[in-house]
Amino acid sequence: MSARIAITGAASGIGAAAAKRLSARGASVVGLDVNGSDEIVECDVRDQESVDRAVAEAIERLGGGIDVLINNAGVGFSQSAGAAPDEKALAVLDINLIGPWRVTAAALPALRSSRGRVVNVSSGLAHLALPFAPAYCMSKRGLVAYSDALRLEHGDAITVTTVYPGYIKTPIHDSSNADGVSLDGMVPEEPLSAAAETLVRAALGTPTRDLATTRQGAIGYALARRAPRRLMDALTLRTIRRQVRGGSFDDSEMAREYVGRMR
Repeated sequence: MSARIAITGAASGIGAAAAKRLSARGASVVGLDVNGSDEIVECDVRDQESVDRAVAEAIERLGGGIDVLINNAGVGFSQSAGAAPDEKALAVLDINLIGPWRVTAAALPALRSSRGRVVNVSSGLAHLALPFAPAYCMSKRGLVAYSDALRLEHGDAITVTTVYPGYIKTPIHDSSNADGVSLDGMVPEEPLSAAAETLVRAALGTPTRDLATTRQGAIGYALARRAPRRLMDALTLRTIRRQVRGGSFDDSEMAREYVGRMR
């Protein structure tokens, strides 16, 4: 029997690419997304009732069960860590961190019944924080903790994998680019295909606790986890100063005061 897979954030970016590859591998895939369509179940991961309805419909479309849940939905609005969290900051935390919790809770009885898998899509920024992305970095680091807690509580019946994509040019970055705080040049860029293929591996391959989406990412994250935090801060600040000298943040109102201090 083919693997029965539900994936959130399936209308674009990594989710759409992964869903296409999983289907090509013979899996039965149902996408969930706030932008629903005939093929994708409408699901707002900020609303538990919407989540419950969407997960129930996905399970029905999959023939009454589910083998793999991929929590991929996410947003990437920018903020300043020194300003009070606004609605966009709270949306990042709600969608990226609490959303996977809501969806997993709704799917958990079916996943335990099938002895299935949960795949949580975190980020390389779970290991390395950057300025003007506090909510995003917090949400992705927190998602790792949720994966660990879920594994401890339900590892008798399911496996839990955390995936760490790097910087991939998808629509999730449109907002930060518009705010003038792009990640271009801050962190290495990775191809969309690598992230999609890693989700296929997480869903269909040998169960694994953690997966980076490239070999370079795996090495970098391993070093980031083991390096002294003061060293990581120093290296990050050196990169930021280089970006400031190159004028990367000159068009950002949010970063204006910060850029002045850095110069």
